[in-house]
Amino acid sequence: MIDLGKYAGTVLAAYGVSLLLLAGIVWQSWAANARARRELEKYEKNG
Repeated sequence: MIDLGKYAGTVLAAYGVSLLLLAGIVWQSWAANARARRELEKYEKNG
């Protein structure tokens, strides 16, 4: 691993926050897709 020196904590925290935000975006997109799919199936079933 690259030696980050005195900035190691800051850099690793930034990576951690970035990964959490990316995970949140993926989860939100997945949830929106599932919700839209349910609504579409409901609409198609009831006409």
